[in-house]
Amino acid sequence: MTTMRYAYTVQRAFSSAYATAAATAASPSTRNILKLSADLPYILSRPDWRNNLSLDRLAKSLTPTLLSHLLLSLPLKPSAAVAFFDWIGHQPSFQHTVTTHAALLRSLLRSTLPSPLEKFAISTIRSCHCRDELLAVLDLLLLAAERSCSIRCFNNLLMALRTFSMIDEMESVFEIISKGEIFPNVHTYNTMMNAYCKVGNLAQANVYFKQLLHAGLNPDTFTYTSLILGCCKAKSLESACWVFFMMPEKGCPRNEVSYTVIIHGLCEAGRFTEALSLFSRMDDDGCQPDIHSYTVVIQCLLKNGKIGNAESMMDEITRKGLVLNVVTYNALIDGYCKAGRVASAFGVFEMMESKGCKPDVQTYSELICGLCQERRVHEAMNLLSRMLETGLSPNVVTYTTLIQGQCREGHFSCAFELLDLMEENGLVPNERTCSILIDALCKGGKIEEAKEFFNNIVKKGLNVNKVVYTALIDGLHKAGRIDDAQSSLKEMLSKNFVPDPFIYSFLLDVLFRENKREEAKSILIHMLKIKVKPTAVSYTILIDLFLTEGKFEDAKIIFGEMISSGCKPDAFTYTAFIHSYFNCKMLKEAENMIMRMKRDGVLPSLVTYTAVIDGYRSIGLIDQAFSALNEMMTSGIEPNDITFSILFKLMIEKKQASLISFGSEVMWKVLEMDTVVDLIQEMHKYGCIPSISTYNTLINGFCKMDRLEEAKLLFIQMQEVGKSPNKETYTSLISCCCRLKLYIEASEFMDSLISLVGPPHLESYQLLISGLCNEGNFEKAKQVFHGLFTGDYNYDEITWRILKGTLLAQGYIDFCSEILSIMEEKNCLPSNLTYAKLHRMLNSSGMFLSEALEREDKLQNNFS
Repeated sequence: MTTMRYAYTVQRAFSSAYATAAATAASPSTRNILKLSADLPYILSRPDWRNNLSLDRLAKSLTPTLLSHLLLSLPLKPSAAVAFFDWIGHQPSFQHTVTTHAALLRSLLRSTLPSPLEKFAISTIRSCHCRDELLAVLDLLLLAAERSCSIRCFNNLLMALRTFSMIDEMESVFEIISKGEIFPNVHTYNTMMNAYCKVGNLAQANVYFKQLLHAGLNPDTFTYTSLILGCCKAKSLESACWVFFMMPEKGCPRNEVSYTVIIHGLCEAGRFTEALSLFSRMDDDGCQPDIHSYTVVIQCLLKNGKIGNAESMMDEITRKGLVLNVVTYNALIDGYCKAGRVASAFGVFEMMESKGCKPDVQTYSELICGLCQERRVHEAMNLLSRMLETGLSPNVVTYTTLIQGQCREGHFSCAFELLDLMEENGLVPNERTCSILIDALCKGGKIEEAKEFFNNIVKKGLNVNKVVYTALIDGLHKAGRIDDAQSSLKEMLSKNFVPDPFIYSFLLDVLFRENKREEAKSILIHMLKIKVKPTAVSYTILIDLFLTEGKFEDAKIIFGEMISSGCKPDAFTYTAFIHSYFNCKMLKEAENMIMRMKRDGVLPSLVTYTAVIDGYRSIGLIDQAFSALNEMMTSGIEPNDITFSILFKLMIEKKQASLISFGSEVMWKVLEMDTVVDLIQEMHKYGCIPSISTYNTLINGFCKMDRLEEAKLLFIQMQEVGKSPNKETYTSLISCCCRLKLYIEASEFMDSLISLVGPPHLESYQLLISGLCNEGNFEKAKQVFHGLFTGDYNYDEITWRILKGTLLAQGYIDFCSEILSIMEEKNCLPSNLTYAKLHRMLNSSGMFLSEALEREDKLQNNFS
């Protein structure tokens, strides 16, 4: 290597460090430190230099940038530089960075005296915490590795590059090793192989495997474990198993990592039985499962719905004295959330904190997802606040989950506010984020907004892929905008996106609507020919359309083809048959299909049970209808308002001995309280004991029709039978009171909710504050708002829904400004972006100039 290359490389690697150091050195606040440090070479030359008082003063003021400057500018001997570097690193007020490590390394490189180059080259490598840091010092590290003639140094560099998936740079480093005087060892080849195996590139991994053999080196356990990983990543599981079972014959014992990799591969392929069998054989093979092995198996069990087994394995881990890590805890939290056991998930969350294991972004994202699945989005927003307080930054998954949660509740403005926050924090929405928003807007009847949002995505240059198009087409289709959906489909196809089964389902539905059955069948045949497997949705669309027209034989033919193709019918498929058979008074066929559904292992859904209850009602079989209700509630499925409207019809028809035809909404308008009482008694008679959820559905049904007195009677009755009202109960009653302008009564229900249950939903605050403002009772509205500070709410969501969505939207500008002042006084401020947007809205809404300027100052302080 020439001196010129060395000088150029070092200068390039440290030009920014020099600039920063020079700027800092010129600062008046650092002149005393630099003056003190001028004597550093002399101080360090003395045997007792560690006792020098001047060094203590220097240590308290020294920054990584200043230390780098000292190491680069002072004429220190390598031994003195190394000793001082180690000493300052042990001071409580100082922490080394990649810059300080690199400065020391450069200092050592420029000296002709012996120095521990290898040691500090490796420490510099290990100080790099991201790709950019490693790139900044890569040339310097290559100089150090070549100067020290150390394969160990090169291997550490290759491992660091592999950590950050910098494969091109790894190839360059390997080329330097190959052309130099140092020979690669097994560790070198293993690192190269492993990097390619991680991404499933078996061909390139095999190149290095052959080079390893050609060099006369023997593959070891790590070599074969990497090959197993590569095979699993490349979806070549049989090859992975072959390598795994051949290892002992090649003289390489399997270790716990080998087992963990193959078990994970089997789990990913859904081969859970084989995975668990291998795990049970680890001890016999002399391998003790470690925490990673247990974590993979726990994830496997949870994916298979075996929560009890996963809990037993957690107990086994504890008995063995293994320390659970964040990955293990996250696996259990995710499993509980997906099983609907969010309370258990939070129990694990509290346990991990008590054990000193710090939750990460994934932990919070999984819990947020669990809360959103249970439609507890305001609690999920509060968890977001808690996450930010710990210093963690939400990722795209976190924000997308919250956006979906807000959309489910119909809070579209909050969803788009979250999208703005997401982009403000430097995150780019992915196809799932965009799809959720488009789907939600279409479902909410906001078709034009959905199309506008789609067009804006295109204008912004975001990735509009097949997933986003599918969401738009599906949304337009479900909203009955068939022409628009077909137009979007043509646009999608023009961009060479290959249709997926969901798009084909849409085409099938359109063709059947237009009575083009032969074309629909051709589409189905075409799907099978090009190996696009029709989904249960595709088949069910065809089946349902045939059934609607009374063509049961054609429907059964499609059903048979569906099963023979390997596509498993779902609850909707069976329900379509059951509903149609009951409609045509084909009792035997309906009951046979119910039995077949259970025999095939498909659990009836709420829709299925409701169809069965309605079917029995329509032919006057009351006992069977209540028997189906009993089975439904026993299986943990609660009746909804549609189910109850059917049951009320049954009760009325029982008295009148004639069928009634009005729908669910009309039922709740005309329903008499006596019928409700009779139904509850009848439910008891058949063993269908009403739960809190049952009473909530009944109360909510009356509240939606503003029948407050009937709702209050049920509210009293549920307490008389020992059922405690929950948050949902009170929310229905508060909403009803607010619509009826009974704000005193609404406030009383709110107070009871807070004292007996806990913080109300934000919706309750929103309705009550809005109503009180409309009545001109701003003082009472202010008192109600103060109640928000006793609960755990997200201040962004408070701002979006109450200040912007209610007060500003209704023109209460002065009161909104007053409420914001209260939040400021209590230091309960939303994010910078939300605060800035609200400030602009208040300013443009006619605030006095003095107030605007004052708020501007506060805004600047908040940003700083």
